[in-house]
Order: sequence, then C-alpha cells, then structure tokens
Amino acid sequence: MANRQPIQNQLLEYVKQHEDDDLETSTTNSGNPLINKDASQTIGPKGFMVMQDYRFFDQLQHFDRERIPERVVHAKGAGAFGYFRVTHDITNYSAAKVFSSIGYTTKIAVRFSQVTFEMGSQDTVRDLRGFAVKFYTDDGIWDLVGNNTPIFFIQDGILFPDNIHILKRNPVTHVRDWDMFFDFFSKRPESIHQLVWFYGDRGIPDGYRHMNGYGSNTFSLINASGELFYCKFHYKTNQGIRNLDAQKAREIAGNDPDYMLRDLYNAIASGNYPSWSFYIQTMTIEQAKTSPFNPFDVTKVWPHGSYPLIPVGQLVLDKNPTNYFAEVEQLSFNPAHFIPGIDASPDKVLQSRLFAYGDTSRYRLGTNNQQLPVNAPKRFKNFSRDGKSTFDSQGGAPNYHPNSFGGPETDPRAVALSPRLRYAGDVGFYDTGFEDNFTQARALYQRVFDDAARERCIQNIVYDLKNASAFIQQRQVGVFSQVDESFGRRVQEELGKYQPLHAII
Repeated sequence: MANRQPIQNQLLEYVKQHEDDDLETSTTNSGNPLINKDASQTIGPKGFMVMQDYRFFDQLQHFDRERIPERVVHAKGAGAFGYFRVTHDITNYSAAKVFSSIGYTTKIAVRFSQVTFEMGSQDTVRDLRGFAVKFYTDDGIWDLVGNNTPIFFIQDGILFPDNIHILKRNPVTHVRDWDMFFDFFSKRPESIHQLVWFYGDRGIPDGYRHMNGYGSNTFSLINASGELFYCKFHYKTNQGIRNLDAQKAREIAGNDPDYMLRDLYNAIASGNYPSWSFYIQTMTIEQAKTSPFNPFDVTKVWPHGSYPLIPVGQLVLDKNPTNYFAEVEQLSFNPAHFIPGIDASPDKVLQSRLFAYGDTSRYRLGTNNQQLPVNAPKRFKNFSRDGKSTFDSQGGAPNYHPNSFGGPETDPRAVALSPRLRYAGDVGFYDTGFEDNFTQARALYQRVFDDAARERCIQNIVYDLKNASAFIQQRQVGVFSQVDESFGRRVQEELGKYQPLHAII
C-alpha cells in the first residue's frame, strides 16, 4: 500500500469507506433481486437459454448501450472539480455575479483533453490540449471553453470541419496522413502562428497541471453602467510550465498511455491541489476600431505590452470525479452559455462555436443533456418540455408565453446587461486568411524562442514533414521562409537528409 499511487487504491479505498455497510443484494436496473448473478437460465446445465430470463437481457441490453458517441474532437480527457475565487476587483469591467466581490467563490468543473485523437490514444502525443471550465453560477451555467494555446489554426469557423479532418485519419487508409495535414496548412497561411506554437516546446505539456489555459477567442464584458469591453481570458498554472521533449513523450506513450490523466488524479487524491491564476485582457470599442491587427481574429494574440494582464482570481481543483462516465464523459460545454455581464464578440470562430457545441451535445447526450446532474444549473425556469431523458418537467408550470398562470418572465438585470452594438457593412463572403499572418509568428520564432528552442521546433517539424509529398514539403517550407528566411532554410536542410517518399508532382 505504501508504495502504491492513489489511483491504484481506488477499490481498496471504496472497501474501507463501506466496511460498516450491510451486505447488499444484487438487483436488476429496476431493483428486482437477481437469483444468480453468474449464471443465465437454461434448459438443464447444457441446454438452450430460455427467453424468459429477463435478468440476462436486462444486463446485456444495458451493456450494449453503455457507450455514447465519442466526441468528434476532444475525445480523450480528464476531469476534476473545485472552485473559482475572486482575488481582485474587476467590477469596473464586468457586472457578472461570478466577479461580484473579492472572496466570492463559485463551484467549477474542468475538463482537460486532447483535441485530435480518439478515446484510447496516448496522452503524450503532439496535439493541442483542451482546457474547458464550467462555472456553476447564481445566474446559470457559464462555460469558458478554450485550449492550452491563446490562438488557433483558422480564422473562420466554416473551415473547422476541414481543419479537424486533416488532423484525424485518411478516410480511405484510416491512418494519419501527412499529405493531408501539410497540404491544408500550406494553403492556409493564417495557420502558421499556431503551427509554430504546435511544434514548439509547449506542443507536449508534461501533464495537465503544468500547462496554461486560455479562452482563446475574444469575448465581451459589460459593466453595471452598460459599458462594453472586449476581453481575452487567461489562466496561468501555479505549478510552473513543464513540457516534454519529443523523444521522452514517445517513450511515455509506449509505457503509460494515460500519463496525464494519472498525474492529475494522483495529485488531487494526494491533496496536492492544482491551481491556476485567472487573468483578463481588455480592449475598448475604440481601441478595437484602431487596432493594427484584427482583435477578433483567433490566430492573433493581444500583445501584453499594449493590453496587460489584469489579475482576477484563482481556479483550484480539489475533487476527483466519483464516476468518470457520469461526471466527465457526460460533462458537456457550450460557449453560448453566457451569464449577464459576459457575452460574445464578432470573433468568427467563436460565432461558429456558439452553434456547434450545443448541437454536438444534443447529438451525443440527448435533448435534455443540460438536466444531467454534472451539467445542470442551480435552477432553471423556461418553456422547454419533454424530449428523451427528461428529469425535470417543471411540474405543472405553463409551457407557453405569454400566459396568465405564473410562468417566468424576463429578467430585467439580464436586459440591462445585454449589449447593443451598431454594425454596418455589405453582406458577403470575406476570406481574411491572407492578411498579415506572419508578424506575430515571426515574433514568436525570433523573440520568444531561443536558439535551442528554434532548433527543437525545426526537428519536430521535420519529424512529420518528411512524410509528406515533396511538392507539399516545398510549399510548406515557403510558408516557414515567410516567417524567417533562416527558418525555411533550416527546415529544407533537415528535410534533405531524408529520401522523399513521393515523387514531385
């Protein structure tokens, strides 16, 4: 016992906690006693099973339905629970109750995840990591759904299915295809900022506890006077940034595919509660109008020199799930779940996510997924009814509005904090993916990376790029050269050490 990790002792701990309980008898899902848990009903010991053995069918039919559809993205992950506590006053920016006073505490659920790979994949593959936070506020659920990077590959949500398709498997061969991967990215230069980050040192964090989180998209904050501020959310790890080099990550993948999940569970079970410092960046409407870059473009960061981090509070995780499926696999997030004082922005990727997440949750978990305990708000009153797996039909309350029988009415506070913005322009299809995509990527490569980090980034790129067709390699090298001429040259030199797998087309 002394040398075992907490995650190994789950069953032993369960026995210890329940050693004084009366011995319970086994039942069906409807509570009927089982006659023999380990034997089906047959005609004699060697004869056919009989159709009347409903206890057998009860178990097998439930077993056949134990899995729900896997998430299209963010399939494998780890979850935990805790709280958010305000440490600094930001009420001049937002009237959201979650920020209402110093010391104010809100329960949270957090899910960390890979973005690309399937449920059974290794934790230490090179990938973005999801960092999603659910706040159980007095004004309902607020879902702040982001990643461990402040940026993303694309600027427009219409490209999201394509982006994910090339990160996953070739539909014919069912293996990851580096022609698909680099073909797309070399044709969409807005991806270069995220691509350099992806292949840099932070591409493989050493566990979820040792990475930062970001809301990534641009949001809006509204204060009690109705003033609107655009906003970026950041959560900085208090455990310190730690990353894995590519070779170490590959070794761990072979030995412990659940490395990050195990690390998080053991830390919390041992009382070593991970925490993150929560910050915002803000930008006024006038600053957004005169910004030299598009502040609603998720491939761009807001420079800290111009838009400094403003401290807000602490995220602390102090509770592991009691059941993974119920509390993590069924945990769902939707960026459209805003509370008064927090709202959306013209960020095109965010606008797309406002639809996609809710639609995905209804597909995976059903119409009433928000009534599941792990997703449920403290209270809800509305006019939605029925649907599969309804837990709360709101008694005899009317299901229509307006009505004369005591149905809920509009919240005046929510109305007061609802932003009214003026926009004008010609309706059209605007592809902004070929604007300035290289200034910030160049700053990352030249000023943030040191010489050793640049070389590691190059080696990480070549490890994958060498598997693409030669003509795609050359196009991608051309994109790297626009970031920094020596960057492209070094990638080309390293590629020259490998025999191209395909002829130039």
